Amino acid sequence: MIARVVTGLAFIATTAAAQSRTMPPESERQLARAIYKEMVEVKSGFTTGSTTPLAEAVARRLKAAGFPAADIFVGGAKPTKANLVVRYRGTGRQRPMLLLAHTDVVEAKREDWTIDPFTFVEKDGYFYGRGTGDDKAQAAIWIANLIRYKREGFKPDRDIIVALTADEEGGGPYNGVQWLLEHKRELIDAELCLNEGGWGEALGDTRLSNNVQLSEKYVVNYRLEVRNKGGHSSLPVADNAIYHLAGALDRISRFAFPLQTNEVTRGYFRAMAGIEKGPISADLARVADGDSAAMARVAAAATAWNATLRTTCVATQLEGGHAKNALPQLAAANVNCRVLPDDSVAHVTAALERVIADTAVTLSVEGTPQRGPASPLRADLMAAVSAATTALWPGVPAVPMMVMGGTDGRYLRQAGIPTYGVQGIFYDRDDIRFHGRDERVKVQSFYEAQTFLYDLVKRLSGAPVA
Repeated sequence: MIARVVTGLAFIATTAAAQSRTMPPESERQLARAIYKEMVEVKSGFTTGSTTPLAEAVARRLKAAGFPAADIFVGGAKPTKANLVVRYRGTGRQRPMLLLAHTDVVEAKREDWTIDPFTFVEKDGYFYGRGTGDDKAQAAIWIANLIRYKREGFKPDRDIIVALTADEEGGGPYNGVQWLLEHKRELIDAELCLNEGGWGEALGDTRLSNNVQLSEKYVVNYRLEVRNKGGHSSLPVADNAIYHLAGALDRISRFAFPLQTNEVTRGYFRAMAGIEKGPISADLARVADGDSAAMARVAAAATAWNATLRTTCVATQLEGGHAKNALPQLAAANVNCRVLPDDSVAHVTAALERVIADTAVTLSVEGTPQRGPASPLRADLMAAVSAATTALWPGVPAVPMMVMGGTDGRYLRQAGIPTYGVQGIFYDRDDIRFHGRDERVKVQSFYEAQTFLYDLVKRLSGAPVA
């Protein structure tokens, strides 16, 4: 009995020690949670909402925490699309570091969710709400940690700049990063940037890797359109706009772009070969060596790996018809392509035209696609990420990756500011809900990321970390 009691007490002590290592102090957790809640409950949908109330709320918090008004900027391309930029001044021995997060979110309809998407809910060990993962968790953590540095009197070797920006989700004329680069470059100019795009990969409760994004796919949206003279629905003909469009979309759904790797993804798969167990481990190593048969098996094994290995195109929106009793005069769809950095727009367009194989369907590129270079694999950055990761999660490696989606990092890379996606927020690889219904983040993971990013920024600012 005594042995069991002693063992139990030892387990409790070990667990408490682990939690004290990974969790911020209670007061810091409360601050981060309050900021997080405030952000999530601002309806900052890309098309219908506004980022300005969020930027103004954060500015008030920063001023209350003692940040000079001269070091806080709120503004943007239009009154409803404000960005916030704040500078925490260091000694100037190194060039500034930019910490970036976006405050707009993908639209969410109440009828699609089991809860109100713009009400911050904590239940079953998760924080729920639109933007909890993409990207208000990181935004809240950047601000909470900046206030903590201020309170503690931390003096970094470089200025630390936090930018919370508008319209990442759809780009367009009001994108905050593009606007700041064009109109207020001096506010965000930096030696490097930390951003979203890299996250912790988990399988259930097992942490596999803490990923660092060095590059990303770029986005090309295509409009497929069929126009027709129409007519009365009682006199149907084979030449139906909706049928032409449906056939084209069906053929696209069954088409797959070639599998390929690049320098970043080869490094990712080589690292994953040492993490995964079972036969898939050998295939991952073969993928890193360029084995096409192994690529096919790995692509079939996981949606994320498939998206890492090829350009993908998927239908995301439909429109068509003008009356229930009329043949359609218009049928159209948006096809969203996530394109590998080495694939050109012309290559993707030509491939889709061959697949569609119907002269009745016109294909046009929406907007101007933006493709950015990869960031260099900095030894100092990877060493800092590895050290901060090991301090919290011993045995979990830091792994370079190419993100399958797109971020505002591409604009910064184009402008000469190397950008790295790193968060320390772990997601189950089979339950990533960005842009989807009932978006959520584990409560423990949010707070652990708060500690991780607090430590990482200090390591990259020339400060020793206990």
